[in-house]
Amino acid sequence: MDSQHYFSAAPSGPDNRRPLRVVLDGWERDLLTSGGIFSPDGIDKGTAVLLSEVPKPEGAQLLDIGCGWGPIALTMALQAPGAQVTAIDVNERSLALTRENAARLELGNVTAVLPDDVDPGLTFDTIWSNPPIRIGKEALHELLLRWLPRLSVGGTAWLVVQKNLGSDSLQRWLATELAGGYDVGRAASVKSFRILKVTRRA
Repeated sequence: MDSQHYFSAAPSGPDNRRPLRVVLDGWERDLLTSGGIFSPDGIDKGTAVLLSEVPKPEGAQLLDIGCGWGPIALTMALQAPGAQVTAIDVNERSLALTRENAARLELGNVTAVLPDDVDPGLTFDTIWSNPPIRIGKEALHELLLRWLPRLSVGGTAWLVVQKNLGSDSLQRWLATELAGGYDVGRAASVKSFRILKVTRRA
């Protein structure tokens, strides 16, 4: 699949739903996928690293930036059933699949919406993301500066970024841009990926 399609609002390819069996939160789950989205055939390697390395989400409001068919948002919802999970994506097909997959797992605590439809006053206690590096540096920086400042005081964001796609330079940039109110560091290095941790100071 041409990578540009998954961050288009309306993918040009056919929307043919097909079954997808994956392991989320330790159990096999029967879900749905389609073309024209990010990693349609399973859990992306970076996402798998994120899900295996980060602690369970904390707090009442959780955010998944760039939800795809939903692996991160669904895992958050499974691990924190008392929290509200907001899943955002610019791809309408991804949002529809995340909603359908949440319904298949009977997860009533997942809301999948366009970024502009998130309540502007809402802050988040935990953010997980495999950010869309391939949208380009400028767009990526704009995306992160839109959502990371919406961490609640004491809240934490966990980002997985491939080393050869600029994880170390992104870490330095975040530390500079968020200086003063946030702590930015590398939480883990697994295979070809880094886990970056951003915490908003109390």
